[in-house]
Parts: sequence; structure tokens; C-alpha cells
Amino acid sequence: MYLSTVDKPAGLTGRGRWSLVGGNVFALGTVSLITDISSEMVTAILPLYLVIGLQLSPLAYGVVDGLYTGSTALLRLAGGYLADRTHRRKAIAGLGYGLSAVCKLGLVAVGNSVAGIGAVITADRTGKGLRTAPRDALITLSSPPDVLGRAFGLHRMMDSAGAFLGPLVAIAVLAAAGQAFDAVFVVSFCIAALAVVVLVLFVRDQRSAVAAKAVSLRAASGLLRDRAVVRLLIGACLLGCATIGDGFVYLMLQQRESISTGWFPLLAVGTNAAYLVLATPIGVLADRVGRLPVLLGGYLALGAAYLMVFGFAHGWPLLVATLALYGLFYAASDGVLMALAGPLLPEHLRTTGIALIQSGQALSYLLSSVLFGLAWQLYGPAAASRIAAVAVGLAIVATLVLLRARKVAA
Repeated sequence: MYLSTVDKPAGLTGRGRWSLVGGNVFALGTVSLITDISSEMVTAILPLYLVIGLQLSPLAYGVVDGLYTGSTALLRLAGGYLADRTHRRKAIAGLGYGLSAVCKLGLVAVGNSVAGIGAVITADRTGKGLRTAPRDALITLSSPPDVLGRAFGLHRMMDSAGAFLGPLVAIAVLAAAGQAFDAVFVVSFCIAALAVVVLVLFVRDQRSAVAAKAVSLRAASGLLRDRAVVRLLIGACLLGCATIGDGFVYLMLQQRESISTGWFPLLAVGTNAAYLVLATPIGVLADRVGRLPVLLGGYLALGAAYLMVFGFAHGWPLLVATLALYGLFYAASDGVLMALAGPLLPEHLRTTGIALIQSGQALSYLLSSVLFGLAWQLYGPAAASRIAAVAVGLAIVATLVLLRARKVAA
């Protein structure tokens, strides 16, 4: 149990404030680090596996990729509500982690079946949808409100470390196994299973110090009558609508610089390296200067990255600058948004509220990717990237107006 903001000794700084983050956050970060090694091993090779290994058409790959991107949205709500209803956030998160682990073997079992691959990927994303909100709720319940930026920054740093290592491990496994994709899936399963073991042994469920309130659908729907929560939800959706999928950014870089297929997966490694370095410092900054300014600053970096892709730079300066800005965006948005949301949500509905915001963003990302793809087809990638940058600017202004109330912007 952590110190409350009332009981916490005044004037804690430096090491003392970090100690309040707690071992539970570190344990959850370890689970995410190991899981991301597993998941990013698959993500890094999935396009090559489907398009080159199985000879899928671009349309078929687009359908599978759409399932991978959009199938978590409503499931996050279900996982969040179930976790609050049962007061077993660790168990629901564990179910999600376990389901995603088993799906790595499912990719081996279904072979060349496109329908089977789609079903396995949907099940894998179901696991992600179930675990994300309970995990983030556990983080908010394991640290005092005034160090949530640090807590989420530490967690996202460890998460991004796994995302950084995953493609490198996949490349090593492919080299050792003679380019056999199935070897990657089996190793990925083993690593994911280790993450589940760490969760079971070292993560503690967090229960409220006050008497638990009944959780019902009526109580959960009451979140939509809270003006602060609704404003944050709308702001998150607006920002999500201005955010395109990572693959589009990497494809634009590949087209601009004629990057070979073998080097393409390393673009994600560059983004995750920047995220890894910046996540914790950005979390600390958010606690000091305010989470809303840092969040919107991250989206400014995103808009700059969109402009940079077809700007004046070429070669490695273009790649370094774009991927650094993209990593800065992730460091200043993902965990910071959850840290901003946590104190606004009642504790007995914390997981449901986080899931609501995450679901809104997931659906917004899906919409933005479709619209960006249409703009690319109609106007070309350069014009589409500039349209996306303008959309980011408009979303920042609209979100600032929505969340300028002091209660929301804390």
C-alpha cells in the first residue's frame, strides 16, 4: 500500500519521490518489457511473413492489418468494466497476457490459412484489449497521484525497452533458424509465457483502502455524465483522429529514402530507442510542469515529424530527426494521458474510465488511418503528410480549449 497524498511527508524530492512509485509499478514494467519483446518479434516480421512468405495480396494484408489495429477498441471497455466489477484487476490482466501468449503458437498451428491467421491475430488483440486498462489502473493505484507521471514514465520506458529489443531478437532468431518464421513464433511464445509467470509471482493486486462501492453498468455509464471525464475523452479522441498508424510513417520514409526491405523493421527500433530514452524524463517533467502542457507538446512533436518526412532533409539526418520526434511524441503522450486521466476517475471505476478513454482513442486511430490512406491515394504521400500535420495543429488547439479548466489540466 502506498502513502496517500495526505500521509506523504512534505518536501520529498529526488530519491524519496521515486521511492513512492513502488515495486508494483516496476513489476508491471517488467511484465510489459518481456511481453513487448515477444509481441514486437511478431510485429517486426508479420508484413514479410504475410506478403512474402504466404504471398498474400496487398488487399488481404490490409484486412489482416486492420484487424490487428482496430480489434482492441471495445474489448478494452469490456476488460475495464469486468476488472472493476470483480475487483480482480490482476486476474483480468493475466487473462489478457495469457491469451496473447497462446496466440503465438496459434500462428504456427494455422499455417497458410488466411482466415486462421485473421482469427489468431484477432484473439491476440483481444488479449491486449483485456489487459491494457487493468494494467494501467494498477499503476494508478500503486502510486500517489502527484508521482503518476514518474510511474507511467518508468513503466513506458520499460515497455519501450522491450519494443526496442523485440525486432532485434527476431532478426537474430531468423538468422539462427535459416529464415524460418515458425521459429520466431515459438520463441515469441516462450518469452510471452515468461511474462505471465512474472505477473503471477511478483505483481500485487491493489484494493481500495475504503469500502468498495458496487460497480454496475449504470454506475459505469455515469462516467459520461462527469464533465471533466467527457472533456478528456473528447480531447483524447480529437488527438487520436490526428494520429496516423506507425506503418504509414515508416512507409513514407522508405519511399523517400529507398530503404531496402531488410532494413525496414529497424525504423521501429529507432522510434523505440528514442521512446526508451525519453519516457522517464518526460514523466518527471509532466509531474513538475503539468501533464496537459507535456501531452500537447508531444503532439507538436508529432506534427513536426509529419512535416519532416517530406521536408528539406535527406539521408540519415531525415531518419534520425523524424524517428526522434516520433519517439518524443510517444514518450509525451501515452503514459502522460493516463497519468492525466487517473486522478479524474473514481477509484472504483478507475479501470473502466481508463478503458473508455483508450477505446475512444483506438477507434479514432482506426478512422484516422483510413482517412490518411484515402488522402495518400488521392493526393500522394507528401500532400497527405502535410494534411495530417494541419490536423494535428487543429486537434491541439481544440483540446487545449476543452481541457483548459484547472481541474482537468492538473
